[in-house]
Amino acid sequence: MLGAAFHAVAIRLPHTCHAAILTNIVDYEIIIGLEVHAQLLTKSKMFCSCSTDYASAPPNTYVCPICLGMPGVLPTINQKAIEYTAMTALALNCTIAEHAKFDRKNYPYPDLMKGYQISQYDVPISKNGWLTIGVNGNKKKIGITRVHLEEDVAKLTHCTSPEGESYSLVDVNRSGVPLMEVVGEPDISSPEEARQYLMKLRTILQYLGVSTGNMEEGSFRCDANISIRPRGTKEYLPKVEVKNMNSFRAVYRALDYEAKRQQEVLEKSGKLVQETRGWVEQKGVTVSQRSKEYAHDYRYFPEPDLPPLVFSQSWVEEIRSHLPELPDVRRDRFMSQYGLPLYDASLLIDSKAMANYFEDCVKLMAGSSDRADLPKKAKTVSNWLLGDFSRMLNSTNTGIEDAKVTPKHLAELLELADKGTLSGPAAKAVFEEMFLSGKKAGDIVAEKGLSQISSSEEIEKIVAEVIASNSQAVSDYKSGKQQALAFLIGQVMKATKGRANPGTAKEILIRKLGGKQND
Repeated sequence: MLGAAFHAVAIRLPHTCHAAILTNIVDYEIIIGLEVHAQLLTKSKMFCSCSTDYASAPPNTYVCPICLGMPGVLPTINQKAIEYTAMTALALNCTIAEHAKFDRKNYPYPDLMKGYQISQYDVPISKNGWLTIGVNGNKKKIGITRVHLEEDVAKLTHCTSPEGESYSLVDVNRSGVPLMEVVGEPDISSPEEARQYLMKLRTILQYLGVSTGNMEEGSFRCDANISIRPRGTKEYLPKVEVKNMNSFRAVYRALDYEAKRQQEVLEKSGKLVQETRGWVEQKGVTVSQRSKEYAHDYRYFPEPDLPPLVFSQSWVEEIRSHLPELPDVRRDRFMSQYGLPLYDASLLIDSKAMANYFEDCVKLMAGSSDRADLPKKAKTVSNWLLGDFSRMLNSTNTGIEDAKVTPKHLAELLELADKGTLSGPAAKAVFEEMFLSGKKAGDIVAEKGLSQISSSEEIEKIVAEVIASNSQAVSDYKSGKQQALAFLIGQVMKATKGRANPGTAKEILIRKLGGKQND
């Protein structure tokens, strides 16, 4: 694993002196570099034919002599993993090398079956790329040092016996799974920029279809290097590598804590040490794991059992031709094609599944209708997806691809609301029932009698009852208090369980109360 270097953001901090002495103000830069590992969605492992679908399998069942690290076995290269890595590199604006090779990276960890990891060192598949993030309305380009390929390691489970003895269990199922590493330049200047970078990178991987990008499951993992220094100085202070962060929120919190901790160390003792620290989510702190006074000597040398890789320009262009529409391009298209505002488009494209759902629903609603009506329908779908739909997804911890409400079902609901068959409150109630049960909107409306009441005669009866039972509000309205009208409309809606047409109810109320007062 190659260490990411660093770059900058300002934090103003008082330089603590003795009491009664005025403090000086010191500007600090935060310098962050990220190393991201993503498991690739290949069917078989990197150097053998064992399945990568091991998540729910019993320990040590998806293994063979190669991924067990037995003597005398020969690895073979997974071509699909090479293609996925090249796709990612091109999506990140990297240059694909004409030649690449695999190397042996030697280190004695118990989760490394062979005693070395097959990785890439001085001749990776790609280098010199970038991606753009947006923070506080500003765009910033973050450099990508390289995108290369290696194999994942086994999984250790640390246990304690009833007698209090500690031991570890090794599950080799994960060993050998294709693992792509994206090494970032030191251009990240704050915890929020780090979070935005990771979210953008994950979205790109999901659009490409090369990784699930699931941090909680460990298929998308991040190590961060962070240091600080007084603004205006040139030399780098000792950096800290932070591990064990399994969510975007954890990355933000860990880097925020670590930056503040380093500032406090400088203020109190003035001495920072280079080390690896682990993030403890429950306590919200980083803890020292091991010192890194010197760079570890991995004794890299070319992997003798694998041939060098040669990439022709025609092969690179073939890979490029299969790249899908990427998030930034899709965002811009949503704005131009559907007339969505930047805010809506940016949120929708953050999830490929959400963006696909949006387009499927809009196409169903648009049908053969007037093209000029498309922006209105698109905004309606967007409002629902970013509002009630997202609320239900979050509260039930459901992915939109697993939701019981299909794009066709949502389109049918929105058409009922658009035609006036359902009032706004009723549509929300129907949607919640659809989400939980999977039933169609029309069936729920019929079962529960939720269709909107638009009949003037029926609403007039209810308005008369509301006027008769709310004499104070009627008096307030007639004396010029317009808020009283809103109260009375609310009483009509309450009496009809949200089914009355609000516009019709308002017109009848004003007429029966003797006409509209001055606004």
